Amino acid sequence: MLTLNYEKAASFVSAAELEAQQEKALEALDTLNSKSGKGSGFLGWLHLPDAIAPAEIQALQKAAKELTDGVEIVVVIGIGGSYLGAKAVIEALSHSFAALLPSRSHPLVLFAGQNIGEDYLSELLEILNAKSSACIVISKSGTTTEPAIAFRIIKKHLEEKYGKAAAKNRIIAITDPSCGALRTLAVQEGYSTFAIPGDVGGRFSVLTPVGLLPIAVAGFDIAALISGAADMAKITAEKSLHNPAVNYAAIRNALYNKGKKIEILVNYHPKMHYLTEWWKQLYGESEGKEHKGIFPAGVDFTSDLHSMGQYLQEGERGLFETVLSIGNESSHLEIPFDEQDLDQLNFIAGKRISECNKMAELGTLLAHVDGGVPVIRIGIQQLDAYAIGGLLYFFEKACGISGYMLGVNPFDQPGVEAYKKNMFALLGKPGYELMC
Repeated sequence: MLTLNYEKAASFVSAAELEAQQEKALEALDTLNSKSGKGSGFLGWLHLPDAIAPAEIQALQKAAKELTDGVEIVVVIGIGGSYLGAKAVIEALSHSFAALLPSRSHPLVLFAGQNIGEDYLSELLEILNAKSSACIVISKSGTTTEPAIAFRIIKKHLEEKYGKAAAKNRIIAITDPSCGALRTLAVQEGYSTFAIPGDVGGRFSVLTPVGLLPIAVAGFDIAALISGAADMAKITAEKSLHNPAVNYAAIRNALYNKGKKIEILVNYHPKMHYLTEWWKQLYGESEGKEHKGIFPAGVDFTSDLHSMGQYLQEGERGLFETVLSIGNESSHLEIPFDEQDLDQLNFIAGKRISECNKMAELGTLLAHVDGGVPVIRIGIQQLDAYAIGGLLYFFEKACGISGYMLGVNPFDQPGVEAYKKNMFALLGKPGYELMC
């Protein structure tokens, strides 16, 4: 269901160096599976795919159907892990121009609370004034600034447009199971709710209601997504060098020890952009601690070859690439023959677009390796819910292993609070005045 090829990266380290990191990765896998390492209270994601009962999936599907009955737009409010996982899956599985399709069987999913953009929220309200809408608000505490601002605004809009009694049926809250501001509000107002498991951190939460409900609302098969993750959980539980998560963690740490401090996730499919964004948070927030960690970046090829290609080919050599490769595209489109051939493309007339893209992928890989860039390749057969579920879990498992190899706690994020304290002080929040 997933292939990992690190041959074009292994040549940048010695066999002994790679073997040492593989042994370290197997030890880290033991630590992860035994729940004996740092942050072990946040390992609920580890066995989550097998722990989700069919009744839970059915409850999410039922809630999605009820929320979207007669609704054109569902606004999902959240930030970080509370929106990136759902956004990544929905974008990967959606029609590229879904918003422009003349007829839709499911509502359009839009996002808010992932920024503090006045124009963004004002323009969203313009759209909601003209369309029927509902809302999913996601926050464990209910007090995270960006989503809390957005929910105040969307809640007010729904209550003014539909009346307070009807508005509550257009809102679902996904929050802490027992406490917090959003849980309190949901109980007071009578919102339907789903719980964020207490032992699952935000960036690992895509296979909880946090990700599954918005994905179901968008019309995609969450049972297949979970099935793919469950199969990958079995593969990556194996303590052997056949385990792709072990080998991915090992080779990236071997390269890190050789001075490769930046990992660039490369995709050749436009629908994978937000999966890259999800991956960046997963690895950046998990590993970037104690002045350690590989810096995660991302590019969309071939587009970014026309903006970043020169640097990647001949710039500083402190980076490596991990290429996400998709085997089969769902469409079939060939390049037409042209009698004049002014663009000199008749040599590829009759070829599929995907074949040209694959040759661009291979040609770039060879050029970058020749230019001193190690390249890891991760392949999946096609963009469907099953394959994406497996890919998400693979990255989560490898991230836990890699974080333990670095010696950090992969499941906390203490540095995220620093900007918030300064922002609160500058905005005059009571109790933060002395921070300025």
